[in-house]
Amino acid sequence: MFNRMITLILVLLLFVYPTFISAQDALGSKANYDMPDKGICAHRGASETHPENTLAAFEEAIRLGAQMIEFDVQLTKDKVLVIMHDETVNRTTNGWGRVGNLTLKEIKHLDAGKWKSEEFEGEKVPTLKEVLHIMPKDIWLNIHLKGDELLGYATAEVVIAANRIHQAIIACEKGAANGVRQVSPKIMICNVERMSSRTEYIDQPIEKGFAFIQLKNNRDDINMYTDIKRLKDNRVYINYYHSEEVARVKELLDLGVNFILTDRLSRMLKAFNELN
Repeated sequence: MFNRMITLILVLLLFVYPTFISAQDALGSKANYDMPDKGICAHRGASETHPENTLAAFEEAIRLGAQMIEFDVQLTKDKVLVIMHDETVNRTTNGWGRVGNLTLKEIKHLDAGKWKSEEFEGEKVPTLKEVLHIMPKDIWLNIHLKGDELLGYATAEVVIAANRIHQAIIACEKGAANGVRQVSPKIMICNVERMSSRTEYIDQPIEKGFAFIQLKNNRDDINMYTDIKRLKDNRVYINYYHSEEVARVKELLDLGVNFILTDRLSRMLKAFNELN
């Protein structure tokens, strides 16, 4: 009986211990790629001037010098990873329907650019593989998952196959995080799981060894400084969602925020660059 208990404990440690430390180990390895410690995150790419979540938006964000690019991932009906924020294609394409009810072929027939401007007519909804292919290896990729465990699992496999584990941050809730961890505990996760209290939300990444957390601007309160200090003491990087005010760039960075998500990329980057 005693031997069986010892064996069980050892097996559990093989799963639990790497899950707790490995995300922080991956974060530590960023120095090998000269990854930025702070900066501005292009929310859905350069979405102010380009159609969100398209290659055009990401290429513009890269050109402008964003330190992090955020984009959203979903699964098509035939289980292909595509970049789309909404559950449906209605708002950002000329099509109609839920992403999960459409095949990749059907989605690729849609125009994902003309809604923004005639200049972008013909822009397509990209796959995750296509997006990873164009990304530099020295910026952070804030990959926001819009789905469950299966999506997390599939995303982790693509990230590893593309050799992007050093820069990929999977922003997701519990189910998708479980899928990611099944593939590799070394992939960094950003906590966006909704909690009953702010304290519980802050505790989550610390207890689970997540490398990042996303703090929302509607959660600012008198405890923000204390919360950020606690996160920093536990080596958790902070993504702040969101700010469009150039006057807040220095304030947020001084407070300890690492990356500020924004839709107004050009002016926020200008304010950041003026500080450095």
